[in-house]
Amino acid sequence: MSLNMFDLSGKKGLVLGLANANSIAWGCARQAHEMGAELVTSCLNEKARSFVEPLTTPLKIDLQTCNIEQEGELQQLVHAAVQKMGRLDFVIHSIAWAPLQDLHGRVIDSSSTGFARAMEVSCHSFATLANLCAPHMTQGGSMVTMTYLGADEAVPHYGLMGPVKAALESLVRYMALELGEQNIRVHAVSPGPIMTRAASGIQAFDALMQDNMAKAPLKRLVTLNEIANLSTFLCTDAASGMTGQTIYVDAGCHAVA
Repeated sequence: MSLNMFDLSGKKGLVLGLANANSIAWGCARQAHEMGAELVTSCLNEKARSFVEPLTTPLKIDLQTCNIEQEGELQQLVHAAVQKMGRLDFVIHSIAWAPLQDLHGRVIDSSSTGFARAMEVSCHSFATLANLCAPHMTQGGSMVTMTYLGADEAVPHYGLMGPVKAALESLVRYMALELGEQNIRVHAVSPGPIMTRAASGIQAFDALMQDNMAKAPLKRLVTLNEIANLSTFLCTDAASGMTGQTIYVDAGCHAVA
């Protein structure tokens, strides 16, 4: 196998969900840039831009704002990316959110409105993104989203996001089935817990990280670089025979009872 199958030279990608230097989306964007990809990236709003722009500007990475709950903004983002780059070869979706009052309570106490918003932002937005991007992936490519072990196991304090991530993992499989004829591959990456802005909203997150370290065969947490390494690998030609999977990068925690 040629070594250039493991790089992204000449590839054009869209990465959604940059928040700060600790965000998974930024780790993926930085790694994709280092591997030779041309990128358009997004953050939530102008407030987020103040944290992200100092990261993207030195690398000359295009940064847009996109609040997927605002009508038309996701469409505008994809349009801007295609206008700039001509096509898309990979998309990385790293967006998750739930109202704190629903996230911090029992699932059975969650409001229908809060549940629906969490599902729209964290799950259905990936389907919408795929619908917008697939026509511009004329040479095939990859779509990657982020999930968590709480989709398969009931993790204390993960609450509402567990069912939402379970739906996202199922969505990945159906998207893989539907987009396979276009040579578009779809995956969910399932990282172990790391301290991101989104994770800070989960109660007792420090305890969750400690439990993960104790349980994991490698006896440690994973790094942002390790998550980015897997995510960007799935966007390379070296992963051309893979689709429809949830792939863990969690120091082996998922494999231990």
